[in-house]
Amino acid sequence: MLGLAKRVGARFLLTSTSEVYGDPLQHPQVESYWGNVNPIGVRSCYDEGKRTAETLTMDYHRGLGIEVRIARIFNTYGPRMCIDDGRVVSNFVAQALRKEPLTVYGDGKQTRSFQYVSDLVEGLMRLMEGNHVGPFNLGNPGEFTMLELAQVVQDTIDPNAKIEFRPNTEDDPHKRKPDISKAKELLGWEPNVSLRKGLPLMVADFRHRIFGDPRDSQGGSTTFA
Repeated sequence: MLGLAKRVGARFLLTSTSEVYGDPLQHPQVESYWGNVNPIGVRSCYDEGKRTAETLTMDYHRGLGIEVRIARIFNTYGPRMCIDDGRVVSNFVAQALRKEPLTVYGDGKQTRSFQYVSDLVEGLMRLMEGNHVGPFNLGNPGEFTMLELAQVVQDTIDPNAKIEFRPNTEDDPHKRKPDISKAKELLGWEPNVSLRKGLPLMVADFRHRIFGDPRDSQGGSTTFA
C-alpha cells in the first residue's frame, strides 16, 4: 500500500493501535512513549506487526517523501461490529443479550478506554484533512476496569446478568488509557460520546441482529454529530 501511495501520489493513512504500547509502564500513554512489548509473546504478532507498520510508514515518509498520517486507535465500539469478534465490548453485549454469563478474564481489574465509533471517525477525518503526520492517540480517556464495563453492560441490558471469571490470557496489558493532549492541540479533537450514552446504541443494533426485534431496527444506525 505504501508502494501504491508512492506511485499515485496518495496520502496514506496507517490505522495503528494502542497495542504498540504493550503492557505500559507509563500511564496514561503519550505518543512519545516507546512501549513495553514482549517480542516473543503470544500477542506479539499483532503488537509488533503494528509497530513495524509504523516504522515502514515513517521510512517511506522520510526517505521517499510520501505524505502519511498515523493514528493509534484505542478500543472502539459501536453498531455494526461483528457480534462474535472476540472483543470485550461485543462479547459482553452479546452474552448479556443471550442470557449467558459475562466472561471476565483474570481478576477484572485490568483497565481499558472505550470510544464510540463516531468519535473515532471524526478524529480520522481531522487527521487526514490536517497537516500533521502523527502519530496521534485517538481514544476516549475515560478509563474502566473490566468489572466496571461489565457493570455498565448489566445496567444497560440485564441487571441480573452473571459474571464468570476465567484464567487471564498471557501478556494481557494491565492498564490502557490515552493521553489525547496532542490530538486536542493539533487536531482540535476530543471524544464527545460517553460509554453510557454510546453503549445503548450498540445494544440496539446487536439486539436487532441477534433477535430481529423490529423495535430496534432504527437504533443501531444512530450517530452523534
